Amino acid sequence: MSTKLSLDEIIDKMLGTVGDSKEQIFEISERSRQEYESLQDELQQVRQKVASVIDKSERTEMQARFARNRLAEVSRHFKSYSNEDVKTAYEQANELQVNLAVLQQEEKQLRERRDTIERRLIQLEGTMERAETLVSQVTVVYNFLAGDLKEVGEMVEDAKEKQQFGLKIIEAQEKERKRVAREIHDGPAQMIANVMLRSELVERVRSEQGMDKALEEIQDLRSMIRSSLAEVRRIIYDLRPMALDDLGLVPTLNKYLKNLEEHTEMEVRFTSIGRDDIRLSANLEVGLFRIVQEAVQNAYKHADPREVQVKIEMKRTYVSIVIKDDGKGFDPAEAKDDSFGLMGMRERINALDGELTIDSAPGKGTVVMVHVSVDDAEQQ
Repeated sequence: MSTKLSLDEIIDKMLGTVGDSKEQIFEISERSRQEYESLQDELQQVRQKVASVIDKSERTEMQARFARNRLAEVSRHFKSYSNEDVKTAYEQANELQVNLAVLQQEEKQLRERRDTIERRLIQLEGTMERAETLVSQVTVVYNFLAGDLKEVGEMVEDAKEKQQFGLKIIEAQEKERKRVAREIHDGPAQMIANVMLRSELVERVRSEQGMDKALEEIQDLRSMIRSSLAEVRRIIYDLRPMALDDLGLVPTLNKYLKNLEEHTEMEVRFTSIGRDDIRLSANLEVGLFRIVQEAVQNAYKHADPREVQVKIEMKRTYVSIVIKDDGKGFDPAEAKDDSFGLMGMRERINALDGELTIDSAPGKGTVVMVHVSVDDAEQQ
């Protein structure tokens, strides 16, 4: 008993230390990101200033050359000019030479600042990348210590397999969270930030360039907002297609595969046999949808196919699905141990008490066959 309490105390202390470390790494990442964005803005300003100073230097250098020529002319024909002419020529030449020296010094300083900022941005990129990697790794450790492994313990009997499968689930969850966070940051978040900036310019455009130009800006804003909304809906759809709850499995698969075909160069053919209006239990519909989604995504990412065929047959007593592609195929016997897509498909079909068959060979494409029995309790 005392040993168990002591072990629990050690784990709690480790959890606290790991949690604090994760927060510190996150703070470093956020500070680096803020500095990165600030330096990017400064770099843009410095580049504009460099271009402006170079332009001024070129004009001043030309004027200085003319002034020196004028001074040389006056000096050669000194007696033909008044003292005032000589004085003016000298002062103009001297003033332009001083201005040119100042501009050249300013250009040098701006170039040095630009180079410094660019080097710092490269360093910050490395820092942010390392921080993100560390946060993911620390999160895996934290979740493992916190007991995520126990949640899949009943699924795997062998202790070694349980550990490996548990870590893979955690890593996949972290990878998915990171992907969604990046999609939101790079997509809707950036679009909304741009909308905010553009909206602040509308009033200025109206006052400086007139109402017609301001209306053009507003039209652009509307287009950006529509794009942002479409991106948000796509992200939500990827997380869970709401049409699955409203329309059922077959219409949702049809919609998903059409959308996939529109956004890739891959031809997708979908065939439905049987009754499309049969509704299954929510867990069964979600499980079958995810298996098809995983199979089609695996083909798209790894097999480089020209065409993918998906056929579903829905009967009162069973559901059969075939996903076939004409891609480069693979040897199932040599499938990588870390092929989480195949592992996830097998785990889903096992949870549904169904059968999964994968037939493939190098250069011969891949056929995935799914069969699940359906009883009255699983129908709606």
